[in-house]
Amino acid sequence: MERSRNGAAVKRNGRTWLCDEFPVDLPSDAASMRGIVLHAPEPRALLVQPVEQEEIVARKGLLEEVSAIAAAVSMPLAVAFLAVEDWNKELSPWQAPAVFGKQDFGAGAEEMLKSIEAILPALKSHCALAEDAPVVLGGYSLAALFSLWSAYESTSLDAIAAASPSVWFLGWLDYAKAHEPKAGIIYLSLGDREDKTRNPVMRTVSACIKEQHALLQDAGIKTTLTWNPGNHFQHPEQRCAKGFTWCLEQLFR
Repeated sequence: MERSRNGAAVKRNGRTWLCDEFPVDLPSDAASMRGIVLHAPEPRALLVQPVEQEEIVARKGLLEEVSAIAAAVSMPLAVAFLAVEDWNKELSPWQAPAVFGKQDFGAGAEEMLKSIEAILPALKSHCALAEDAPVVLGGYSLAALFSLWSAYESTSLDAIAAASPSVWFLGWLDYAKAHEPKAGIIYLSLGDREDKTRNPVMRTVSACIKEQHALLQDAGIKTTLTWNPGNHFQHPEQRCAKGFTWCLEQLFR
């Protein structure tokens, strides 16, 4: 198999992607970031997604997600998967008590966002993207909430793909009501059975995402709310792929 500079060439839906492991000439203040970046020749957009460290190691699900995006979008792309070691801490916008299990939520989102913003120029350079190529940040569950929060905090992002975001998070809707999104394109989705749970906080998720969607509409954001069949744990890669695909369709229509 053809080799890239520090990874392998992989074929997805008839297209060849170079798969490189971090670090890829990262700035010193973001040198601790780990992950992989898959990029086709002459990509036109950069997709960024925080994922669990275990997903980076396994890769199968991530490659399935890239395959689904490649099947739906004909343009060449670059996709960066960023490893998250402490999910509840690194992706939470502020501290909050646990709603399942015993691990509370930390307040590491600000540091994570700064690290992502710091590596964007290096990623674009590494993948031969234009400096003004659009950036889509997305993710699943708490990573989707982090992406949604980043839409309000960062001017570096053109679109957000928030698949099953944790909009039940304590204080989230109050935050969303008090801030204006800076990203102009935001995708939301939820499973149609995600609120079918005994957990009293999780039961509010459908009402919360409807309110979130209405807030985005009122703010003039180009947005959609897609309902997927199933609960929170079904087909996360496919749901993320749908979100990224929709964002790309809006950016390049």
